[in-house]
Amino acid sequence: MSVLEIKNLHVNVETDQGTREILRGVDLVINEGEIHAIMGPNGSGKSTLAYTIAGHPKYTVVEGEILLDGENVLEMSVDERARAGLFLAMQYPVEIPGVTVTNFLRTAKTAIDGEAPSVRTWVKDVRESMSNLKMDSAFAERNVNEGFSGGEKKRNEILQLELLKPRFAVLDETDSGLDVDALKIVSEGVNRAKANTGLGILLITHYTRILRYIKPDFVHVFVAGRIAEQGGPELADRLEDEGYDRYQVAEPASAAAAE
Repeated sequence: MSVLEIKNLHVNVETDQGTREILRGVDLVINEGEIHAIMGPNGSGKSTLAYTIAGHPKYTVVEGEILLDGENVLEMSVDERARAGLFLAMQYPVEIPGVTVTNFLRTAKTAIDGEAPSVRTWVKDVRESMSNLKMDSAFAERNVNEGFSGGEKKRNEILQLELLKPRFAVLDETDSGLDVDALKIVSEGVNRAKANTGLGILLITHYTRILRYIKPDFVHVFVAGRIAEQGGPELADRLEDEGYDRYQVAEPASAAAAE
């Protein structure tokens, strides 16, 4: 069984005000097939964790480890992490002018698997996934995310998730900007990917609405760069009722100011 382990992770970022410590000792273990939801207020470090796992150069790990089946993720380049089975669905997916969705997906799949997929099978899989996500087939020949609405960009992220079949997926506020219908479609795509591959999921969100469709096994409350509390799905319901004020009262004024 695959496992993603985060041990005593401390991460800094350079700001206009100097070096800031954003993550301040994060410990987390995600097993294959588990769904972990991370909730917390703005500026608590949730997105910093996501981008550190993916290897964004903006973030500097000063202490701790990230291990994928015992292998040190921090020694891997971004593309090596993807080939090892890590996937990041970004909060704000970027546009890639000049690269069609079809070419992007096939190139990514070839890089991850080490060989190009069978054309006939691949075309069938792409069409089926796009249909399930209610994406017009014309999007396959459009440039990646160029001119896409917010909801279309998020569906395109989940299209990648379904087709690339990672071992662990980090979903950074995938629900942001989605209307009710799009949220349900995107959530169904995540659940489908998990059912088909047994991947582990780290789901970052502010709100419980996506958790009505993607049921977490564990919920972690992130405050000021640390996990302040953890529990089962019932913890998300309590947060919906009570908010985060009771956690923040005890936190120092120097808490991280950005994710």
